[in-house]
Amino acid sequence: MKRVQFSHPLMPYMLLLPQLAIVGVFFLWPAAEAIRASFYLEDPFGFGSTFVGLDNFKDVVSASEYSRTAWFTLIFSAAVTFFSLSIALLLAVKADNVIKGASTYRTLLMWVYAIAPPVAGLVGVMLFDQHIGPLNDLAHALGWNMQIGVNYFDTAFAMTVIAVWKQIPINFIFFLSGLQSVPKSVQEAAAVDCRSSSRRFWTVTFPLLAPTSFFLLIINITYALFDTFGIIDLVLKGEPGNNPVTLVYKVFLDGFRGNDLGGSSAQSVILMVLVFALTVFQFRMIERRVHYS
Repeated sequence: MKRVQFSHPLMPYMLLLPQLAIVGVFFLWPAAEAIRASFYLEDPFGFGSTFVGLDNFKDVVSASEYSRTAWFTLIFSAAVTFFSLSIALLLAVKADNVIKGASTYRTLLMWVYAIAPPVAGLVGVMLFDQHIGPLNDLAHALGWNMQIGVNYFDTAFAMTVIAVWKQIPINFIFFLSGLQSVPKSVQEAAAVDCRSSSRRFWTVTFPLLAPTSFFLLIINITYALFDTFGIIDLVLKGEPGNNPVTLVYKVFLDGFRGNDLGGSSAQSVILMVLVFALTVFQFRMIERRVHYS
């Protein structure tokens, strides 16, 4: 393999400089500022700050509301990840078997990916609207008096449905690409050895999708934790009350609505540590079961 030669030894670093600058300004600097602010009691108007040590962390951990939010975030993230992956895998398997009109069928399943999360949240709010929402009318026809923004469970259900609907297309694209990369010779050999199509899928095809599944698992957990902010904000319409919120949205509420900058910074630091620990666990424990060859 031919190695790339640069005319000047500093050239590689100059090419990396713009990306490193973006990472430093928009990721490392805010993270460092959040860690610093978590040890201070900040004046909401910026007139000063008082060092309080770990008091912000103690207040966050001891608060019952924070524990309730953490449990909801865990359940919400698990539900969004599971249903978005499973539904996308089912659609990808069906799309891979389509012969006539395959391109049209796949395009219809992918177009939602082009919608931004806030727009998806707005569309979801319209679908669940108490006056014009077709999903709300369907729930009423089934005897379910759905009240989004009033009932805790109904609001959580709407958030989960909208978040899953938004994430299915990206999972579908990767799963379909993985299915189409499975060698035909392997599929033909599996068809000879086993007549059951479902058994062939779980014993032959699905293990070959392990790298794709592992990648999507990380992407979907990250999406459920962070990228659903716009959806939740639209569903709650800026009035959370006693409705369910995730840890990320609670950081926003306490920091920008409650003016508790030190407490919200402590929450963001705790969230960063949890995500880091989860990522390490995924790569140390789950990736051992993933085979790339």
